[in-house]
Amino acid sequence: MPFLIKTRVRKIKSFYYTWRVKRVVATFREPLKVNGKSVVTNNTYLGKNVNLNGMRIVGGGVVRIGDNFHSGTECQMITEFHNYEGTEIPYDSIHVFKDIVIGDNVWVGNRVLILGGVTLGEGVIVQAGSVVVNDIPECSIVGGHPAKLFKYRNKDHYFNLKSQGKFH
Repeated sequence: MPFLIKTRVRKIKSFYYTWRVKRVVATFREPLKVNGKSVVTNNTYLGKNVNLNGMRIVGGGVVRIGDNFHSGTECQMITEFHNYEGTEIPYDSIHVFKDIVIGDNVWVGNRVLILGGVTLGEGVIVQAGSVVVNDIPECSIVGGHPAKLFKYRNKDHYFNLKSQGKFH
């Protein structure tokens, strides 16, 4: 019996979190599933089959997430920064906005931080705990602080699955 109650509570939370995200984002395409408490901005554009499991998107920059995106828990995307080269130190009152673009079929592990000005190419996998500060080319597998390329996906296999429409 406790398992059934936990399952029902999880479904109710997911329904609520998804509803909250849909109310705020600029656009989204169904299906959208939000399994953990997530914060987004009205400058967020979500593709089809996006799965957020505890994402925090903050700042005034634009975030574009492609189709079939999956995130782990406790992830963040930051698109707004203080101007440290302005008229005061350590920074002035001007905010700098930098957009984030995420391609289709990207998987981001738990506790990943993605900073503004970054593009993640199609099919990228980001290892848990990574900090992404630079653009990542398609089909890359990256990790670390800052995230660095350590392997590529098998592109033939990847594009074969994509052509067959095999998405999770």
